[in-house]
Amino acid sequence: MNTVIATLNAKYIHMSLALRYLKSYCEKDFPIEIREFTIKDTPMNIVTDIFLHQPDVVGFSCYIWNIEETIIVIDMLKKIKPDIQIVLGGPEVSYDVEYWMNRLSGVDFIVVGEGEETFHHLLQEISGDKKYHLVFGVAYRKDGVPVINPPRPKLDLNNIPSPFQDFPDLPELRNRVVYFETSRGCPFSCSFCLSSIEVGVRYFDIERTKQELKYLIDNGVKLIKFVDRTFNIKRDYALEIFEFLIQNHKGTVFQFEITADIMRPEVLDYLAKHAPPGVFRFEIGVQSTRDETNLIVNRRQNFEKLSYTVRTIKEAKNIDQHLDLIAGLPEEDYLSFRKTFNDVFALRPEELQLGFLKMLRGTGVRLNAEKYGYVWMEHSPYEILGNNVLPFSDIVKIKRVEDVLEKYWNAHRMDHTLEFLVSRVFETPFDFFQQFGDYWEERGWQRIGHQLEDLFVRLYDFLEQSKVDQLPVIKGLMQLDYFLTQKNKPRKTWWTFDMGKQEQQRYMRLVAENPAWLGNDFAALRLDEKDLHKHAVLEVIPFDLSLYIQKGEIQEEPSMLIVYYEVGKGPAYFSGPLAKVKILEF
Repeated sequence: MNTVIATLNAKYIHMSLALRYLKSYCEKDFPIEIREFTIKDTPMNIVTDIFLHQPDVVGFSCYIWNIEETIIVIDMLKKIKPDIQIVLGGPEVSYDVEYWMNRLSGVDFIVVGEGEETFHHLLQEISGDKKYHLVFGVAYRKDGVPVINPPRPKLDLNNIPSPFQDFPDLPELRNRVVYFETSRGCPFSCSFCLSSIEVGVRYFDIERTKQELKYLIDNGVKLIKFVDRTFNIKRDYALEIFEFLIQNHKGTVFQFEITADIMRPEVLDYLAKHAPPGVFRFEIGVQSTRDETNLIVNRRQNFEKLSYTVRTIKEAKNIDQHLDLIAGLPEEDYLSFRKTFNDVFALRPEELQLGFLKMLRGTGVRLNAEKYGYVWMEHSPYEILGNNVLPFSDIVKIKRVEDVLEKYWNAHRMDHTLEFLVSRVFETPFDFFQQFGDYWEERGWQRIGHQLEDLFVRLYDFLEQSKVDQLPVIKGLMQLDYFLTQKNKPRKTWWTFDMGKQEQQRYMRLVAENPAWLGNDFAALRLDEKDLHKHAVLEVIPFDLSLYIQKGEIQEEPSMLIVYYEVGKGPAYFSGPLAKVKILEF
């Protein structure tokens, strides 16, 4: 019996862990072929690929981002091969199973919840006596009527064979995001999350976990993303894994979802002292800082402790942090979400993701939707369209914040400029992103593409039209940021470069003859005038840049900015007061 298991990923770079678990568990008894596609692949190409394998059974792993595309593929497969057996599994179809069985007449079976043991048992019955009523954790059809069997007890995780070893595609994984889990389940009960439905946390044996991680590291995998819902819930387990990865990482990057307000001080101290820069990334779900809202969604969160953890990690400067917010949670209106945003932005995370509540099947917020007046998209992604305190008009406004937040803050294209704007120019960070997002929408820029230079031009246009104070200072910071976005000496700038050629040559000569003027680090480069002309750019900005960078003070005395692009290393910038030029020329 030929079996194909498939999924449509958001991007091909993301590896499907679920399919690998199913294959590793079942392949001792059944030939299993994994096929991974993306939601951008055409249904015809997907169906053709699957058809050429001539499967008797096709299983699809279904998620919120791929269900509608998967349905199209199922319909086509059933039309060209009516006797094929279609099996669905995954979080998107594990809840409201009767709905899916009634909606999708072409689906023969749905595997509910944890799939390895259930899928194996189902394949045994498909190829054998077809006693589907014995397969716990499966839904099937009897005389055309859906039947939903009782759930299957949780399996021992250590009985699942490795989803990595002995797989032939290991070289391919080196350039993909490899998903990895050390546990299943979540200790919390947040009513907007599917993880809250599964009670309890189960762990893989830690020695097995280490062995699999070392196998991936030794074989050159570049990025491993842990999918544990709360990696640090079990302190000793988490600390031992952190220690193991620090000792064995070989440059691999690891991303974890952590709960920041339960991070133990000894773990924080260890990471601050020993984590190599750039090797760990933490994703922290804050969602809301409004206590009343957190109480409604059964979310226990101590924002003071969370903030301490985030600041401690940030001060160590060795771990990037990605913080999440959800707009549209119960009883959080526009103004209270503005406060949530500003509370979290004050922590200055490297990334701040602003998402919108999705009414996922099986979650508490969906079951209690009427109480809070929710309306939402009928099909995936089930995103809300409004509730009793957050109308659609406010959602549209917050989406504008999300858009410019992604383009500017999360992309790290203008770090110096944005810090100045959100801390010194606009009343709050949220107000900057909102006003800029509104301006972006008014100009119709959301309907056209943009190059890097466009992002600078559009921000400057907004600031100029807004008549903000200290615009010359802001322009100087934008010029610095633009130079720092370039890997090599730029051929053009977003502003009019009006320094004459002779004046530029004069400055280059002076700098080459007096390198200590720009500091010891610059002098150590030992650059001559030819090197500067070839690999450096210079600009005069209207304030003392060094003083601002060191002390945060604005002194409106022009200074020289030189950015040197060392081959293979990227840009480094140096600055000195322009007033000293006359002394140097004397």
